[in-house]
Amino acid sequence: MPRSNIRRATLAALALALILGSIGGALMATEQPAYTLIEQQRGFELRRYPPLLVAEVEVEGTFDAVGGRAFRLLADYIFGNNQGSRKIAMTAPVTQQPSGEARYRISFIMPAHFTRETLPRPNDGRVHIREIPARLVAAHRYSGGWGEGRYREHESQLLAAVQGAGLSPVGTPIYARYNSPFSLPFLRRNEVLVEVERVPTALGD
Repeated sequence: MPRSNIRRATLAALALALILGSIGGALMATEQPAYTLIEQQRGFELRRYPPLLVAEVEVEGTFDAVGGRAFRLLADYIFGNNQGSRKIAMTAPVTQQPSGEARYRISFIMPAHFTRETLPRPNDGRVHIREIPARLVAAHRYSGGWGEGRYREHESQLLAAVQGAGLSPVGTPIYARYNSPFSLPFLRRNEVLVEVERVPTALGD
């Protein structure tokens, strides 16, 4: 079978896996990064994440357009376009974060059993491996469509809640998608995540 046909078949298989994974996990479990729930605040959860390995690409374009192009490059990597031609399991979520003007960083989180030394290196120079240090994260969950307008609405809600709770954002918010594009919008799990730190209080308070 030609290589292009193999790639199309594997991408179709990935789409099917994500569809199954979106149906409540009854048919297939998709690995998600572990975290410790620190506290439940009004409008968000405060989570402590351990260090994470991600495969990522940077894509230039609009908020709504970059995901598809980046997804194809990252799916190609986990389906064997890497040194050793090894298959890597798909995890959730897929994340998207601004990295400059009209540029976004799209990331697949690597399964937890990999280390920097054991994770296969990408053959495509556009795919990069990065380790994200342990961090404190505020997470706001919502369902529905993936459009930028809906995302911005929930991003604003999260940032206001974070400020009201005496926390300070570190860097730019991250958009996290947990389901396949074929999942029904009202069943989707979407999140806005932002790294935070506690605002120092005045001496004697």
